[in-house]
Amino acid sequence: MPGRPTTGARIRRRTTALAAAPLLLAATALLTAPAVQAAPEVPDAPEAPGARAAATAPPCSAAFRISRTLDGGTTWQMCWHYEGNAGLVLDDVSYRPKGEPRPVKVLTSARLGQIHVPYDDGRNEYDDLTGQGFAQGLQKLTPAECPGGTIKTVKVPGAYDPAHPNVSGLCTTTRARGHAYRVGPYPGEQAPTYQLQGQDLLVYTVNKVGWYEYLTEWRFAGDGTMTFQVGATGTVSPGDYDAGDGRGMPLGKGAKDYATSHSHNVFWRLDFGLDGSSANKVEQFDSATTTRPGGNTPTIRTTRTPVTRELAGDAGPLRWWRVVSPNGRNKDGHPRSYEIVPGHTSKYTGRGYTRHDVYFTDYNTCERFASNNLANCGTRAGRSVDTWVNGQPLKHPIAWVNIGFHHIARDEDQEPMPVHWQGFQLVPRDVTAMNPLTPPALAGHNGHYG
Repeated sequence: MPGRPTTGARIRRRTTALAAAPLLLAATALLTAPAVQAAPEVPDAPEAPGARAAATAPPCSAAFRISRTLDGGTTWQMCWHYEGNAGLVLDDVSYRPKGEPRPVKVLTSARLGQIHVPYDDGRNEYDDLTGQGFAQGLQKLTPAECPGGTIKTVKVPGAYDPAHPNVSGLCTTTRARGHAYRVGPYPGEQAPTYQLQGQDLLVYTVNKVGWYEYLTEWRFAGDGTMTFQVGATGTVSPGDYDAGDGRGMPLGKGAKDYATSHSHNVFWRLDFGLDGSSANKVEQFDSATTTRPGGNTPTIRTTRTPVTRELAGDAGPLRWWRVVSPNGRNKDGHPRSYEIVPGHTSKYTGRGYTRHDVYFTDYNTCERFASNNLANCGTRAGRSVDTWVNGQPLKHPIAWVNIGFHHIARDEDQEPMPVHWQGFQLVPRDVTAMNPLTPPALAGHNGHYG
């Protein structure tokens, strides 16, 4: 498995001369060189020059703006900047579904919160963002890696090569996602079939940490769904063939070489700003199943609990959370919200900050990274997200999502290692009165059929 060279105490880099000290927090946007064109960019919006799209552009210069109209008419807009530890940060994320008079703001900022990598044998443990130069490992992308899109040039703070800090490393493009919806007739019924092949706006970077290469993807769909994921690829580290954990699977001929297993605990930090407000509300939903005698169908009762204070939460088969706009409502009069939908996770229980799936903390500009937080937040504040959950009222909630992957290497990880993904979704709930991709012929089916 990549990431842990070579002999003795494992070091993270092929060339230790490139190692750089972690940078202190830098939240300001950095100037970039002109974008490198991978292919002609898809037009940002179908409207004429000077139309409302320009009037509602996000508050950043054109060099730091991302705007794309997808099939079905939904337009996503956001700003970006690049920091010396977090890497890519997305700011002021909004989308305008077809038929809405103006963009709906969803996120004030979205960024990685940490990639924590402990080894099963207990000998090594890494915080890739704040301890291993994740941001400085931004990789140059080729046009073939960004088909149909644009590669933007990023100025990397604390670049390994100070003479060449500009890296063509940010891709914005569109990717097919299969069916966005389908409604067809029963066999023999004379009725049309409605279907749409959906698109995602894809924004991504590749960052090298030792033998690993992390693909950080931010996907934005036409129906308002956001998919955030990190994929790990690269090269299996030759320095890990010691099976120090006592459980690694053999690689290569026979049963001679065993790679040491480890975990990837990826955190995302989300600052919601639904409808432009920081005073969003958090709600937890729990559904309880009750069996009934005589073989009758069990019943399920769902309860909604406002989360008014900081929380360390554990997901379950019938538990979920949503972040609710304090003011915004859709055309049906329902409060707009976004649901957090965790993907598959292998929970690592070795550290307090990895023992829960979701954390909600009240905003503190000092609290940037889920572990090994570099800033001094006070003598009693602690340096990890679990220490920040202390019952404080949630006035400006920050959501931290933790998704784990336990990597036990296999023969197929050689070489290059296939990408293994971990991530989650943010799914709109009642942001629009109907599916924003609804075809005109079905637009009257709101709350009833036909």
